[in-house]
Amino acid sequence: MKKTLFFLFLALQLGAQNPNRTFVHLQSKEDGIEIAVSDGYYWIKVLADHTVETSFIPKGETFNPVSHAALLNKHIAQYKALENGNEIQVNTPKINVVITKQPFQIRYTNANRQVLFTERLGYIKKDSTEVLDFNLTQEEKLYGGGARALGMNRRGNRLALYNRAHYGYETRAELMNFCMPIVISSKQYLVHFDNPAIGHLDLDSQKNNTLQYETISGRKTYQVIVGASWPELIRNYTELTGRQPLPPRWVFGNFASRFGYHSQEEVEKTIQKFENDKIPVDAIILDLYWFGKTVQGTMGNLDWDKDNFPNPEKMMANLSAKGVKTVLITEPFILTTSSKWKEAADQKVLATFKDGTPATWDFYFGNTGIVDVFKPEARTWFWNIYKRLINQGAGGIWGDLGEPEVFPSKVITAGGKADEVHNIYGHNWAKLITEGYRNDFPAQRPFILMRAGYSGSQRFGMIPWSGDVSRSWGGLQSQMEIALQMGMQGMGYMHSDLGGFAGDYFDNELYLRWLQYGVFNPIFRPHAQEDVASEVARKDIVTKAKAKKSVELRYQLLPYNYTLAYQNSSTGIPLMRPLFFEEPKNEALQTVADTYLWGADFLIKPIVNPGITSTEVYFPNTANWFDFYTHKKYSGGKKATVSVVEDHIPTFVRANTLIPMTQLVQNTAAYQNSQLDVLAYLDGVGRSQRIFYFDNGTTPNAQSEEGNHELLVATLDVSLKKISLSLEQKTTGTPAEKKGTITLHNCSISPKAVVQNGQKIPFVWNAKSKKITISYTHNQEKTSIVIN
Repeated sequence: MKKTLFFLFLALQLGAQNPNRTFVHLQSKEDGIEIAVSDGYYWIKVLADHTVETSFIPKGETFNPVSHAALLNKHIAQYKALENGNEIQVNTPKINVVITKQPFQIRYTNANRQVLFTERLGYIKKDSTEVLDFNLTQEEKLYGGGARALGMNRRGNRLALYNRAHYGYETRAELMNFCMPIVISSKQYLVHFDNPAIGHLDLDSQKNNTLQYETISGRKTYQVIVGASWPELIRNYTELTGRQPLPPRWVFGNFASRFGYHSQEEVEKTIQKFENDKIPVDAIILDLYWFGKTVQGTMGNLDWDKDNFPNPEKMMANLSAKGVKTVLITEPFILTTSSKWKEAADQKVLATFKDGTPATWDFYFGNTGIVDVFKPEARTWFWNIYKRLINQGAGGIWGDLGEPEVFPSKVITAGGKADEVHNIYGHNWAKLITEGYRNDFPAQRPFILMRAGYSGSQRFGMIPWSGDVSRSWGGLQSQMEIALQMGMQGMGYMHSDLGGFAGDYFDNELYLRWLQYGVFNPIFRPHAQEDVASEVARKDIVTKAKAKKSVELRYQLLPYNYTLAYQNSSTGIPLMRPLFFEEPKNEALQTVADTYLWGADFLIKPIVNPGITSTEVYFPNTANWFDFYTHKKYSGGKKATVSVVEDHIPTFVRANTLIPMTQLVQNTAAYQNSQLDVLAYLDGVGRSQRIFYFDNGTTPNAQSEEGNHELLVATLDVSLKKISLSLEQKTTGTPAEKKGTITLHNCSISPKAVVQNGQKIPFVWNAKSKKITISYTHNQEKTSIVIN
């Protein structure tokens, strides 16, 4: 064994040299070091004690300081630079850079001096591309590269970095709408290549332990980030690129959406159906018919078709009065046949050809130009359209086709050539919208639904979805991987068109299974082409009744889900989490996507094939788990075969933790923070503590402003003779009242009394099921309940 390790190490060392690059001199700077070499120079900056940025500037080039992804641009940590003979070290508390002068080499180690990542040949100039070349160790799994359907371990693939839609994909999609230059290793480090130009990310496709980043031009800059745990790694990455602002609370409700609603009457009747059937709904999304009667020839009108929507202001006001938001689709393409073409061309807000004329080309929707979102005047023009729509009553914005869907290489923008800015078009589009809200609607949290973006797009509040997935079982099977991968890359709200989008495949079992999975998704949004109804309210009586249960559970989980959103906005941790977050050393879990954690305390196993009556589930060894529906206990660290029924997917709750829930409402406008039910499954002796988050659901930055939010510390302590739980206000100010029921399953004691803050209160005990139910009221800084 020792010989094997020695030869592996030797091979890495011999392969990790560029004999054509020689060291010239070293210069220390305030935030790092500059190393001159024979063909240029390296600039190594310490951005934090867990993040180091390395840039190579070839001879004849100047350093480009502009990053579209990173927020950190100067050091915020102490470091030591040491030179000792043939070696230079840059050391921080958590990451170290070791530079060998001859033969020249850079390697990165963590605090324990374990080699993570090594420049193999460094910078290489090819005929038409530039390459950064690195060594990998043989055993590590690789994640990242944006949204793809490839399997959780993406090692072995050469990934194009060119945002492009994949219509009707199922179980494999090598190229999709989010191509992010991020590599995450199972060794718990992350590398971000900080350059938006198109290119490739080669994750050892030649099976020679090599990682390569290849691009047409731009910065040769990358950040290496480490973390002692998976949540810490993602926290450190989102410290670099920014965190998702807390969305409006209504976003966690149910959406009515389809391609598309043709008239004001159709919109109003759809919402009326939800009301008649008492199916909760918070928003309706209008696809492209709001601005034109036909799919082709009308894109770019960006104004209401008054024939079919005669009074949109009244329509949206009436919907808002019912607690329903209206979300409007927009695209960046301005067709030459649209009503806005002349205005856009005259005001020079379009991308151009080399001669300065508006660039035009044909695609499915017609002959078109595109708004130059990199040009200040164009950003103002585009935002003024949004501002008018928001003032009319629009509650959210949908940005579609922002890859951009068709963007010829010869097109020129104020930010550069098309291929240089292609991957950051959607990123900058979202930026102009969120900045517009901040300036003109500072009291509103924006909802920005987009299908294309870049590293750091989460900080603009972008809500991504997985594109035009096939309405098929294969389409459903790929969704967990896509969402989990994107959550690890900072974009915790990745979700899918529930039920599937593309095709006319009619299968109610598939529809229900997709919605049951969607309950434990960041966004619950059924959406599809017109061939098959996507809305729960428009299903047949039997399917509607079953789907309604999923919608209702979604609303009952609102306090839990909203707390997950708070955690994401505070730390970057995704709402959907891979199992290896629980067991980072369990190699068997490093490729698992078919089971996942919803927050910390729900374990979810979607059903992604028809006719399934049983399935195998692995239960993480950090706890025992209870079936949410049958209350059956499963031991952690083991696999078990569980029964599958048609009403729900296998759902399990971590033992000895308090789960916040609420009573059902028609939409979140009727939700009250004061209504709080608490659920737990008890298992022997144990203690846990959770923090529940509350605010008014609308105020921007409420979680960071004293007086605008509430943190409630919920503690559960189970001993052999008693059960104690408490709710304690963490924030200052007058305690906000909470009332509801506490339901504890699997109680090991037969309770004789329940005491709240020294006073006996009534309870209901079911000796057969070992369940106790307590009605409580919390209206002081701390409420303590003891069950004896």
